[in-house]
Amino acid sequence: MAGIGRWPVPVPDKVKISVHDGKIAAQGAKGQLEVAFDPCVNVQVKDSEVLVSRSDESRRAKAIHGMTRKLIANMVEGVSKGFTRTLEISGVGYRAEVVGKTGVQFSLGYSHPIFFQLPDGIQAKIERQTVITLEGIDKQLLGEVAVAIRRLRPPDPYKAKGIKFTEETIRRKAGKTAGTK
Repeated sequence: MAGIGRWPVPVPDKVKISVHDGKIAAQGAKGQLEVAFDPCVNVQVKDSEVLVSRSDESRRAKAIHGMTRKLIANMVEGVSKGFTRTLEISGVGYRAEVVGKTGVQFSLGYSHPIFFQLPDGIQAKIERQTVITLEGIDKQLLGEVAVAIRRLRPPDPYKAKGIKFTEETIRRKAGKTAGTK
């Protein structure tokens, strides 16, 4: 994927992009996002695409060039389509339920229930009490929330109990066996 920073970012018809004072803002059907970019890169909006270029050929500019382009692409996709992340809970008695609009309450085998406050911009849907679908427009925030929820009870390699991402596979360990004679 070398040279990813040179690729133009296509902008859908319903998304508006504006660049001002070292920040780029995207507004679409799902919401609005804004991100600051480094002065060593130049961002231009032409027709229906965003172009990112380096102002110099320093190592710093080369490192930031591709990242800036990807951040802008994630913003455009987020405000137009949104992002989702799905987690699964496995274990006897392990479950989750939505409390209000901004929280999720977990029962994960501890002596007390755990309440997780969702940040603004992230919504949770729960199916069958064991499948959590997180939705939001900010990909970075969505990933951080998903990892924070997974940390409440990481998957156990012996019994495969805990919270895991849907696409994640847990490598099971054999565990102890009874001594042989």
